[in-house]
Amino acid sequence: MSRLTAIPKHLMFTIIGIGMKTTIKKLVACASLAVGVAAISSAHAQNFPDGAVTIVVPFAAGTTTDQTARMLGEVMAEDLGQPVVIENRAGAGGSIGTQQVVQSNSDGYTLSMGTVGTLAINKAIYPDNPYDPEKDVTPIAFVGYTPTLLVVSGDSDFHSLDDLIAKAEDGGVIFASAGNGTSGHLAGELLNIQSDGSMIHVPFRSGAEGLTAVMSGEVDFMFYHPVAALPNIEAGTLRAIGVSGVAGSSVAPNVPPIAETFPDFDLVAWFLLAGPADMADDVTERLRVAVENSLASERVREYFERTGIEYGDVAPDNLRQFISDEVAKWGNIADSAQAQAD
Repeated sequence: MSRLTAIPKHLMFTIIGIGMKTTIKKLVACASLAVGVAAISSAHAQNFPDGAVTIVVPFAAGTTTDQTARMLGEVMAEDLGQPVVIENRAGAGGSIGTQQVVQSNSDGYTLSMGTVGTLAINKAIYPDNPYDPEKDVTPIAFVGYTPTLLVVSGDSDFHSLDDLIAKAEDGGVIFASAGNGTSGHLAGELLNIQSDGSMIHVPFRSGAEGLTAVMSGEVDFMFYHPVAALPNIEAGTLRAIGVSGVAGSSVAPNVPPIAETFPDFDLVAWFLLAGPADMADDVTERLRVAVENSLASERVREYFERTGIEYGDVAPDNLRQFISDEVAKWGNIADSAQAQAD
């Protein structure tokens, strides 16, 4: 006979009753704890932010991404009522800085100025990319986009895209980029694929070095951001003969889109504020509102007009799908060109 069956029935019910009471007390305590945690989380979200917010720029100071983050951060700080600190963490095409953010606390105080490179291209060109942009980030708000300019030397014989294509078909041309796997590299590869020409890629350590090589005639062309190329275009040392975006560029309205020659050519660089995965909805929403208010400010509007950055129309609910679509688009180009990072 077991010890339990040996206990008198009237005592057994008492013991069982005590056990049920203990279990109920534990359940009530757990439920109270859960409610308490939720209340603390809600209160935290309502008080967010109560300290400085850091935006990690995964590229060097002075780059277009850095300048855009600094302008946005200045205006966001006014909206949030707290400092917004810009931290440059360059390396591996932006993967190092982005990984730092992905691995940080999801409380909304450490964010990343994501780009087409860090949130789309890197997944395709780095076999061991340390994060997955489709799973490991919380997209907060779309900031803007910029088509790149196809530039040649101001002294070259290329006065149109047709001139460049003819040379590529005849004897081949050489194009520069800021490195293997960058948006400028893949734009050149897509042009090579669509033109059926012969274009040879030469990666440089920076965009500035690539532009210098174009101006000197060492290479024939390069795709690069308008903000960096415009001063040399105005000085006559560079000439823009094409725009990578189908809608053209507001700062170079007389330069024809490459899509007029190759209808499927539509590539733009973009910026998107993101944080680690699993950020609280209330915190994400507070940051999104701060970004949208900042984008509506006169200071940011003037900066966009000056640098050729365009406003996007990606709704918050569509940000994850936007990233997935961009991963697929740029991945297809990288696969076709067999492009890999340095």
